[in-house]
Amino acid sequence: MGRQIDLSGAEIRADPGDGSPPIFLPRQPAASPLLALDIGGTLIKLVYTASCGGEEELRFAKFERRRLDDCFDFVRAQGLLGCNGTTTGSSKENMTLKATGGGSYKFGDDFRQKLGVSLDKLDEMDSVVSGANFLLQNVPGAAFTHMSGKRNSIDISPDNLFPYLLVNIGSGVSILKVTGNRKFERVTGTHIGGGTMFGLAKLLTGCKSYDEFLQLSQKGDNFVLDLVVKDICGELACQKQGLSTSTLASSFGKVITSMKKLADYKPEDLASALLSAFTYNIAQISFLVASLLGLRRVFFGGSYIRGHKSTMDNISYALDFWSESQMQASFLQHEGYLGALGALMSYGDPRDENLNLEESQEENSHEAAGPTDVTSADEHNDSNIFPYLLVNIGSGVSMIEVIGKGKFERIIGSHLGGGTILGLARLLTGCSSYEEFLDLSRRGDNLAVDLTVGDIYGERGYPKIGLPASTTAASFGKVNSGKLSEYKAEDLAAALLNSFTYNIGQIAYFVANLSGLKRIFFRGAYVCGHEKTMDKISRSLKYWSKGEVQTTFLCHEGFLGTLGAFWSYENMGIDGLASHEVIREVLLGAPYTGQFPSSPLTPEQENGGNTTAEAEVERLRRDNAVLKSELEWLQRENAELKAKLVKSDEAATL
Repeated sequence: MGRQIDLSGAEIRADPGDGSPPIFLPRQPAASPLLALDIGGTLIKLVYTASCGGEEELRFAKFERRRLDDCFDFVRAQGLLGCNGTTTGSSKENMTLKATGGGSYKFGDDFRQKLGVSLDKLDEMDSVVSGANFLLQNVPGAAFTHMSGKRNSIDISPDNLFPYLLVNIGSGVSILKVTGNRKFERVTGTHIGGGTMFGLAKLLTGCKSYDEFLQLSQKGDNFVLDLVVKDICGELACQKQGLSTSTLASSFGKVITSMKKLADYKPEDLASALLSAFTYNIAQISFLVASLLGLRRVFFGGSYIRGHKSTMDNISYALDFWSESQMQASFLQHEGYLGALGALMSYGDPRDENLNLEESQEENSHEAAGPTDVTSADEHNDSNIFPYLLVNIGSGVSMIEVIGKGKFERIIGSHLGGGTILGLARLLTGCSSYEEFLDLSRRGDNLAVDLTVGDIYGERGYPKIGLPASTTAASFGKVNSGKLSEYKAEDLAAALLNSFTYNIGQIAYFVANLSGLKRIFFRGAYVCGHEKTMDKISRSLKYWSKGEVQTTFLCHEGFLGTLGAFWSYENMGIDGLASHEVIREVLLGAPYTGQFPSSPLTPEQENGGNTTAEAEVERLRRDNAVLKSELEWLQRENAELKAKLVKSDEAATL
C-alpha cells in the first residue's frame, strides 16, 4: 500500500481571495512529492505536495489541454517525477500517477512516452465528490457565500454536511446529489456550461483565454443586447404586475430588431451578455433539480468559476430569487481542482483501484427509453386535458400551469428563448430571418463545433454513467479559434438550434415534474410550424422524461400540431391567456439584467423609470416588428391549414 496523506490540521494561511493558495498540512511527514491530475475537456489541473519552511503543503497548477507539452515540462521542472505514491520498484518505468478526467484515458500513451509513467485512472465523478468532501470536512474556511460583491466564509459541521447538491461547472455541467463519503448520484447535467460560454466568447469577442473573457465582461453593459421586461410590456404593465423594469426577458433579444452587425458591438458588452445568460441558466437548472430532490444546500464548483465575482454574484442572486431565499449558493476555495484533489486523496487508499469506464454501467443511457409520445385525439376532452403546462416560446420563454378554464398561473420563465437563438444567429451567421436560420441549420453539422463525450473520453464514451461517445458534452466546446471565417455558418446554426431547444426541453421537463404535470403544450412563433424546432424539443422531452411526458405543439388556435386534433383556446382554458397583450404581459425570464448595484444608473432609472418619448417610440417600433412577424407567420400557417383541409376533403371524396 502506498503512502497516505495526513489531513489533520489542514489550513489555508493566505488570503482566501488569492485564487488557489497552498493548503498547509502541518502533520504530513516530509517525503518525495505526490502528484495527481485531472485532465478535462479544456484544462489539465494538477495538485501536488511540496515542502515549504519545513512543512508540507498542497500546491495547485493548471494548463490548457492543448498545451500538454507545457504540462510535461512543468512536471519535470518541479521534480514531481520523484513521486513514490504507487511505485512498484525503483525505476521510473514502474511509476504510476493518480489521474482522473476523460483525458486520462485519451492521453495515457502520451504520459508513458513523454514522462515514462503510467496513469492510475480514477472515476471522475468519484474524484470530484471526494475532493469536495475533503475541502468541506478538513479545511476551515474552504466554503463561502458570495452575494452583492461580499464574500462570507461559512462553517459547516461534518455531522451536518449531507445531503447536498454539487454543481460542477466544467466544459459542461454535472449535477450530483452527495449523501456521504463516496456516496453520491449523478442526477443530471447540461451541455450549456463553461465550454459554451468560452466557445461563443471566442467567436463573438475574439478573446484568447477564459480569463480575458471574464475581464471583458466586467467592463461591459448587457443592456445593449439584452431585452428586458420593460421593452416588451412597457412601464404600465410592469407596475401593474409589480415587476422590475430591468428584469431580463431575453438574452441577446435586442439584436433581433437592431440594424447592427457583430462588428458594431463592443466586445465588453457581448461578454457581459454571455456571462449573465449562461450563469443564470445554470443557476435556474440547479434550483429546479434541488427542488425536485428536496435539497436546500447547493455547492458550486468547477474550473469555470475561477473565483470570479460577477459569476458568483449572478449564480447567488438567481438561486436566491427563484428559491424565494430558501436556498443559498455556496462556493468552494480551489473549486477548479476538486477532481485532482480527490485523486490525490486516493494515494494509499486500498479501496481505490484502477477503474474501468465500462464498470457498473447504469441504465440511464443517452438513448431515451419509454414509449413514443403518441396519444389518440379521442383521448382529449374537457375532463382530462387539465392540468397541463403551457410553454410559450417568444423572445423569452414563459411556463404557465393551466388547471382549468380560465385558471392558470405563471410558474417560471427562461431568458434563453427564441430571441436568444435568433439574436446569436444574426451575430454569428448574418442571417436576416428565423426561416433563413432554420434553413442554415438543416444543412449544418453541430458536431463541427460541439464537444462530445467521445472527444473527452475517447470512443468508449463514459458508459459508467450512461453517456455514449456521441453525447454532446459542451455546446460550442470544440471552438478553438476566434475567427468566424474558419467555421461554416450552417454548422454554427445547427449548434445554436441544438443547444437552446434541448435546454428549453430540459427546463420544461423539470418544471412539469416539479408540478406533477404529465402533459406539456408548446406554442409561439419560434417553435410551431417549424418542423426541425419541434423535432428537437420533442427529442429533448422524450430523453429527459424517458417517454413519460406527452409533448404537443399548439400551432394555431384549434390545431394541435402533433395530433391533428381540433381544439379551441376556450376548451383548453386559455382563451384569455392566448390574446397577444396578455401573453406579452406574462412573459418573464431571469431575475436580473447583469448590472450590479455598483454600476451607474441611467437617467431613466434615477427618475423612477419614466419612459422618454424616444424610448417609447423605439419600444413601439420593436413591437410593430414583432407583430408584423407574427402576422406573416399566422398567414402562412392559415394557408397551410387550408391546403391540408382541401386535401382531407379530396381524400374523403375518393
